[in-house]
Amino acid sequence: MTEKKPPTTDATHATEAPADPARRRLLGGMALAGAALAAGGCQRQDATGKTAASAAASAATPRDEAAFDAALREHIRHVVVIYAENRSFNNLFADFPGLQSPLSALKPEQYRQLDRDGTPLATLPPIWRGLVPHEQVVNHRTWQIGEDAITGLPNAPFALAAPDGTPLPHGVVTRDLWHRFYENQRQINGGRNDGFVAWGDSGALVMGHYGDSAGNLRLWRLAQQYTLCDNFFMGAFGGSFLNHQYLVAAQPPFYPHADQGPAKFQIARLEGDDPAGIVLKLAGDSPASAMQGRPKAAGPSALTPDFWAVNTMGPAYAPAFTRDPANPALADPNDYGTLPPQEHATIGDRLSAKGIDWAWYAGGWQMALDGHGDEGLSAEFPPSPNFQVHHQPFNYFKSFAPGTAARTQHLRDGGTGETANTNRLLADIAAGTLPAVTFYKPQGDLNLHAGYSDVEAGDRHITQVVDALRKSPLWPQTLVVITVDENGGWWDHVAPPRGDRWGPGTRIPALVVSPHAKRGHVEHTIYDTGSIQRFLNRRFGLEPLPGIVMRDKAMVAAGGKAPGDLTETLQFGA
Repeated sequence: MTEKKPPTTDATHATEAPADPARRRLLGGMALAGAALAAGGCQRQDATGKTAASAAASAATPRDEAAFDAALREHIRHVVVIYAENRSFNNLFADFPGLQSPLSALKPEQYRQLDRDGTPLATLPPIWRGLVPHEQVVNHRTWQIGEDAITGLPNAPFALAAPDGTPLPHGVVTRDLWHRFYENQRQINGGRNDGFVAWGDSGALVMGHYGDSAGNLRLWRLAQQYTLCDNFFMGAFGGSFLNHQYLVAAQPPFYPHADQGPAKFQIARLEGDDPAGIVLKLAGDSPASAMQGRPKAAGPSALTPDFWAVNTMGPAYAPAFTRDPANPALADPNDYGTLPPQEHATIGDRLSAKGIDWAWYAGGWQMALDGHGDEGLSAEFPPSPNFQVHHQPFNYFKSFAPGTAARTQHLRDGGTGETANTNRLLADIAAGTLPAVTFYKPQGDLNLHAGYSDVEAGDRHITQVVDALRKSPLWPQTLVVITVDENGGWWDHVAPPRGDRWGPGTRIPALVVSPHAKRGHVEHTIYDTGSIQRFLNRRFGLEPLPGIVMRDKAMVAAGGKAPGDLTETLQFGA
């Protein structure tokens, strides 16, 4: 196989146009609304979800872009990105007031799941391995729900609950779900979103959501106060590894000559000869039906046949999955799971080139460097801080290698815990010393990820960070983006817009919190993870990365619009 170069700005889309009615309305509305959507043409609502007529009037008025940019530079001096984990929009915000497409309004054909042969499932399969595999005590009750406890669910979305109907507390850690590059595309199925059960590993669980978020989710109440984006999609198909890379670089990592080294066994085996194909070859004993178990691929699929890393691989530098016997600051370069150092540009490089101070705060970073990232705080389930090396995207890049000045300046230990005494991000917020651009990655047990974190812990911690910001001297000129890296395998019904080879993937929640965010507002503009970069590009005058240009062109070529830059969520002088 030949070496591939980093992506150009040209793009084609590998999936078919979706056929479901919600998908047609989504793209049709974009084409018809045109400038109104670009100017933020959506409904503004108060905390009860009622539409405000004043916003409708302002949406019809073209925005003075030069004046807006001047106001943006004046009023937004600090940007904080809180990057949590693994929740689809439906999983947390299914029927939030004012949504363009609420879950409760769907017809059966908009949520019905298909088996692997394309026929509708009569019922959902069991939740493989059980909803709550690990015994745990939450709200004075012992929770453990096995595979046989919940069966025969209708082929429909459902509120997560115990077999007796008790709503599942947000503090219970459920089992994890597959969230992988190839499987996610099969689940989306050209926008129909009817393959989540068939191409997941958790059976019925993908269709679950929290039915009591309005009363128990702090982020819900925060969304009522500020702006919730209901058409925000994860930048790339699949999992955390690739979506962290998309957040900072808008492209996957690349492994030159992967077929000639230890990673050759990581190369995906696809049906057909197209290296950009999306259908994995299945093992001979892969179950034919989703009712019989999860699908089994013929082999690993971390690398595409043309050597792009799309599923989890490790960085070349510590903290990593392995350690170089000769240098503890490095990963083992001969391990099949270690990527070579990456050299393409990141948003950090763009910010530094402009002289903009920025930092990535990673919860548990120093503890992980010291070898205690897994259970340095607690070995009890779920362990803490449970540091995830593949959630640290800048650590994959040569420009941030150990010993470099850039690493010392920009890759910061976020500390641990939930108070300024131990959490260094919270301490810097209180001191008013955050850089102009801050990315915050909470430690594993506080990041919302199913399998090793719970919704309650992550929800509490994220709102604590926002509360600290609101009390800090930085608040009057701060914008906070709260989102997750990807859907975590959970189903969502809104069709992703057609883009390029890498995405966008499934819809995920995103909030914009700022003194200058529209209040009590649901924003319907199309966004993806790259919209965070688009905002930074606009605010700080940065040159877009090639992957952002590629995505914009691909979405326009597919008949849609380029994703927004989040300025649609802001309002100055009102």
